[in-house]
Amino acid sequence: MPRERTPARPSAFRLWLRRQRALLRPVALLLGAIALAGAIVLGVAALEPGRRLALLAEDVQRAAARAGLAVQDVVVEGRQNTSLELIRNALGVERGDPILGLDLAAARARLEALPWVESAHVERRLPGTIRVRLVERRAFAIWQHEGRFAIVDRTGAVVATDRLDAYGELPLIVGAGAPQHAAAMLDLLDSYPEIRVRTVALVRVAERRWNLRLVSGADALLPEGQEAAALERLDELHRAHALLDRPLAALDLRLPDRLVLRVAPGAEPASGRPAARERGSRRG
Repeated sequence: MPRERTPARPSAFRLWLRRQRALLRPVALLLGAIALAGAIVLGVAALEPGRRLALLAEDVQRAAARAGLAVQDVVVEGRQNTSLELIRNALGVERGDPILGLDLAAARARLEALPWVESAHVERRLPGTIRVRLVERRAFAIWQHEGRFAIVDRTGAVVATDRLDAYGELPLIVGAGAPQHAAAMLDLLDSYPEIRVRTVALVRVAERRWNLRLVSGADALLPEGQEAAALERLDELHRAHALLDRPLAALDLRLPDRLVLRVAPGAEPASGRPAARERGSRRG
């Protein structure tokens, strides 16, 4: 009568092979592709050198794809504002394309040319995955110029011209040259919260200096290159006289030794105080 036999215990080597199966598969595919490439090399050896190299590269890529080294998946990390369609177009690959045929440096350059993308990293993960890691720009301000609006980042780069309603809390900057210089000015304003909370827009004048458009409707005219000193004066005057809450048309701080005020048309002077008058010469 036959007896039930106890299955033989697999050897340690076979157990190791089972654990390494996931790793061995892409290695086997790569070795197969190399073998095919060797056969292709012999086939094109008789061609002219220039054509030989080009055909060899194409044939190696196709052979690798047939052996399993083809694009099957694209994994994107760090995307928030860049559409997947733009990313796919920038990569320039489709499912089934030879994964070895993707020029990583060229793909990275195309991705970094997209408006929201500050930097990109592209890598292959054999046998069939392309991995993309993006660092996107951060929306910093809304720029108004010649009747048009755009979102800019801290460096002044334009990143979007649509869906502006999603960025309503951003500061408003106005005029030519404003995006490239706004970061320093907004950082400076953060030191003066009483002024910052009353500022609705930074206006770049003649691409060399700033006006502050205030909630009251007044403009505070700042001197070129001396913004910090002027804001310090303005902050002290506001604390002493509530200057930013008065019905003024303009506060001219461009002269270091005087303050020129213009009362808003039709405004009555504050009770017990003389009306502010414009003094001194006016400069652009």
